[in-house]
Amino acid sequence: MSGLPGSVPHRLTGRRVEVAEPLDLGGRGRRTAEAVRFLRECQGLGLSVGWRAADGPPYDPAVLHHLPPPDELPGAAGDLSLWRARYAHGILYHRRGPGFVTVMDRRQEGTAVRLTLDHPELLAAFLRLQEPTALDAVDREAVGLLTAERLVLTAGGWAVALPPRIRRWPVPCTAI
Repeated sequence: MSGLPGSVPHRLTGRRVEVAEPLDLGGRGRRTAEAVRFLRECQGLGLSVGWRAADGPPYDPAVLHHLPPPDELPGAAGDLSLWRARYAHGILYHRRGPGFVTVMDRRQEGTAVRLTLDHPELLAAFLRLQEPTALDAVDREAVGLLTAERLVLTAGGWAVALPPRIRRWPVPCTAI
């Protein structure tokens, strides 16, 4: 048992995951949300990932730069180069406490933002969105606020939280 969602066909060898099929980043709903969740969980477990995108995203791909970049991103060579240049382990993650979640966001070059989610509706929405969720099953106002902060990806009527919960840091972790 790898601890990875079974919705994406993959092979795990040691600390390396190879995804069998191109992942849908095209914003078409559940498939996009599942793909992002899979990559987020790989990031949280400290796994390297070999994957291809089926197509480029219609939304700002910079919201995904905290996730391992694909080997291929059709029709978006410039976006792929930027993604590879900006990617680093731990530039976006969350930690949980009793009744709150703290998010560290360093995706914007030269900035570091620490957010604490302790408002009950925001916290409940964030925790619920650890799993891909249809928008009609979660508080839309909370999802809107989390999306505006670039902590949630909404696509095709589905939403998923972006910051991984880092369970494994590289050694030395002080390098992050």
